[in-house]
Amino acid sequence: MEFRTIVNIPHPAFKIEPCERILFVGSCFADNIGKRFQEEQFRAVVNPFGVMYNPVSVLHTVKKMENCNFDTAMFTLGTNHVYAERATGEIVDNCQKRPHRLFEERELTIEECSDALCEAITLLRQANPKIRIILTVSPIRYAKYGYHGSQLSKAVLLLAADKLMKEQGETVYYFPAYEIVNDELRDYRFYKADMLHPNEQAVEYIWERLVDTCFSAEAKSFLKEWQPVKEALGHRPFNPESEAYRNFLQKTKETVIKLKLKYPNLKLNL
Repeated sequence: MEFRTIVNIPHPAFKIEPCERILFVGSCFADNIGKRFQEEQFRAVVNPFGVMYNPVSVLHTVKKMENCNFDTAMFTLGTNHVYAERATGEIVDNCQKRPHRLFEERELTIEECSDALCEAITLLRQANPKIRIILTVSPIRYAKYGYHGSQLSKAVLLLAADKLMKEQGETVYYFPAYEIVNDELRDYRFYKADMLHPNEQAVEYIWERLVDTCFSAEAKSFLKEWQPVKEALGHRPFNPESEAYRNFLQKTKETVIKLKLKYPNLKLNL
């Protein structure tokens, strides 16, 4: 019997539409998923100020953004460990190669994680009150803490996400990427050589579950229509000057024009 992680179904109104504006902030897993959204022609902004592993750094990214007008935001949480500058107590996102002695490492509490994410959501809602928020915990392990320490860190993030969902209601949704990798795939075949980072097959599987759970019927239809165009654009001809390839390009352009008429937010230009 096939074992599949139980994924809570979001509110019916919580559906990602074709080519919409999506913000991804978080760990390097956010980079992986965000880039896939970009490949599928969503107007996705991915970690605009670099990878952010903890909830406070996620908040820092939102605070620094000039344009926060998105339809959906996905926060991928990696750890509750932070580095604070000893002189000021301020949590930093990057030590910028300054001496380690200038900083101290500490762990955020459940409340600190939840409060930081709540503030980030409040800022985003000032630009779009109807924004949808997806929370997820990165399946990437942190060996520097030891595997038990890494699990404890993830537990804090999971409890913070659960707390936030209960407070925020149907506009915040938790997608179980962490659970899918650890409880459903459950095999080192789905990790890269370092045995810490999910490989391309795992990321693809998570993408498929995300599409199945969070995409509207129209978005799923768009993906099917876009797929042959995507493959055509990735084609590298043996003879780019041939008449056959020119005809191929012309048909592809005609298909893109039809797609842009059907999906006005499609920004692809040939």
